Amino acid sequence: MTAAIAVGVLVAGGVYLVLQRGLVRLVLGFVLLGHAVNILLLATGGTDRRGVPLIGQGDPAEMADPLPQAFVLTAIVITFAVTVYLLALARAGAPAEIGDDDAAPDDATGPR
Repeated sequence: MTAAIAVGVLVAGGVYLVLQRGLVRLVLGFVLLGHAVNILLLATGGTDRRGVPLIGQGDPAEMADPLPQAFVLTAIVITFAVTVYLLALARAGAPAEIGDDDAAPDDATGPR
């Protein structure tokens, strides 16, 4: 029940931020949605009602399924990659600062 409430709050916050203007809010929304997916996948594994998923540590019928935990590791990597990519897009779209060497010269102030 607690995992369902956490997933609901994270999804609501993530959807709200994704629908806002601004790329940084979009990135934060995707991060929240990624965390919600991780909690959802972990909740499906049944780790709260079963034992550890280690061979030789108990009865095999009572072990938790390790597949959702592998899915969570994959989801963490994918969420991190999307976050880095979106932050790079946000940085590339930011206006150039004064004195930035990489900034293109302005046509109005250039030689004619």
